Amino acid sequence: MAAQQQDDIRAARALYARQMAALLGQPAERLQAAFAAVPREAFLDDKPWRIVSPGGATVTLPDNDPTLIYQDVLLALQPERGVNNGSPSLHIRLLHALDVRPGQRVLHLGAGTGYYTAILAELVGPQGSVTAVEVDPELAAAAERNLRPWKQVKIVRGDGFQWPRGESDRIYVNFALGRPADAWLAQLPLGGRMLFPLGVPAPAPRTGVRHSIRGGAILVENRGPGFAATYVAPAYFVWAAGQGSEDRLMLRKLGEAFDGGGIEFVRSLIWKGTGDPSRCWFWHGDWALSYDQPPL
Repeated sequence: MAAQQQDDIRAARALYARQMAALLGQPAERLQAAFAAVPREAFLDDKPWRIVSPGGATVTLPDNDPTLIYQDVLLALQPERGVNNGSPSLHIRLLHALDVRPGQRVLHLGAGTGYYTAILAELVGPQGSVTAVEVDPELAAAAERNLRPWKQVKIVRGDGFQWPRGESDRIYVNFALGRPADAWLAQLPLGGRMLFPLGVPAPAPRTGVRHSIRGGAILVENRGPGFAATYVAPAYFVWAAGQGSEDRLMLRKLGEAFDGGGIEFVRSLIWKGTGDPSRCWFWHGDWALSYDQPPL
């Protein structure tokens, strides 16, 4: 690759990182630096690159020119299945809320081909660690290849509902689901944060891959006696594979909660506890999202 082309790519990536960080409306130097450091093109294959339009159709780029992908667009990873690498403007907002710090232990569930895993690795630095779990064998194999430059990253081919195997300071979930897994909350230490896309799935298409049709990203923090919970942004991710819950009653009630509105007023997550259902945005079984502050 010619030196001028390399300079053009670096300049496009730096401008893209600045633009994405500016959308936060507040200083985000570390996030901007992480987005500027990771080459997005390194996480795509050699096939013609495709951008996913808002309606779900894909547009094939005229050539695999990296300067064309440094914009707020979805890039198709498995277009025949509707799998993409996620909106940069959404992910930078979610990562800002997650507040990943140098030296932390991070668990990334639903790593895809590893682009946002690499950004997490930049955020924790060489003294931190990132465990990236991906259930799809093809995507996991690509992530293993793509993430070799980041020695602090470990790739696991498996079911994200079965992780972590030890405490994680930050958990970043990149698939939609109807409830957080018990293992995630059990291994979240005091002060630890988890961000997951809560949602309701669309009917299964012929490809077998579903997306959420109602959804919102929820940030959870372990406060000791309880879990604080905050709604961050609308989020419509690929629906969970693996051993996630398919409780139809729970999903119906969750859909009704989304339709009723008010998720932005959620303040705590009740897990294996009791509370007042009238004070909850959603309640089912042993967990709930409540309007009340967590106990002190």
